[in-house]
Amino acid sequence: MPRLVTDTPAPDDATPPATVLDAHEPAPDAAGASQTAQALQRVRDLILTGDIEPGSRLTELALVERLGVSRTPIRAALQKLESEGLLDAMPNGRGYRLRQFSKADIWDAIEIHATMEGLAARMAAERGVEPALMEQARELLAGIDALLEAPLTTEAFTRYMACNEAFHALIGRMSGSPMVLRQLARANHHPFAAPGTFLLAQAHLPEARGELLRAQDQHHAIIDAIKRREGSRVEALVREHARLFGRNLLRVVKLQQALKLVPGSVKGLL
Repeated sequence: MPRLVTDTPAPDDATPPATVLDAHEPAPDAAGASQTAQALQRVRDLILTGDIEPGSRLTELALVERLGVSRTPIRAALQKLESEGLLDAMPNGRGYRLRQFSKADIWDAIEIHATMEGLAARMAAERGVEPALMEQARELLAGIDALLEAPLTTEAFTRYMACNEAFHALIGRMSGSPMVLRQLARANHHPFAAPGTFLLAQAHLPEARGELLRAQDQHHAIIDAIKRREGSRVEALVREHARLFGRNLLRVVKLQQALKLVPGSVKGLL
């Protein structure tokens, strides 16, 4: 996938752009951060920069040696990437193989997920939502608001990702439809489509904080539209929210490719 989105190479003496995490968490093993989340993002970085070629075989031991991470978080990271559709498990436990995707495949996956989540939100608005679920949504939004008001350390960003994933899962539950939930689960299995798939990588965009605040404004608008029973409006909001993720994902790919040419820059990413 990284080969499909190219950018002008960075000069040899270029310095990486400042990012939302740089000032607070320069080290990949910052205290309190999830080892699994770090391992997951570091493998994703290898995919984004093209250091792992499509079709390549990935094994736990090879990644342990390459990344200097213990085996348990590497195993969990590989299982997560398989569940997201990025990797295929090889027969007889021989590891995983990185799947190959075109830029069109990625956009299609994002659109499929946006369509299903938009349908779930529209059904929630039109059918009504249980008060308990609305209260959960308000609590999640309040938690994200609090996280975005403080400096985004790696640990805080890990909590943000968990809240973001829970928020999107809640939209599916609000639909009240087991069939829609099953289709959303299938959509989440498409590569790059699940909410927050490359969210931590997006923290390295220079405009990351502004994008996170914009996404959170969309979260609030989505819940407001569901509360007001505005089905068409909330469906459009969810689809635009997904497109924001897609645009940021492509910017991440370009940034990661440029940083790869800056000595020491990729090593500094989580």
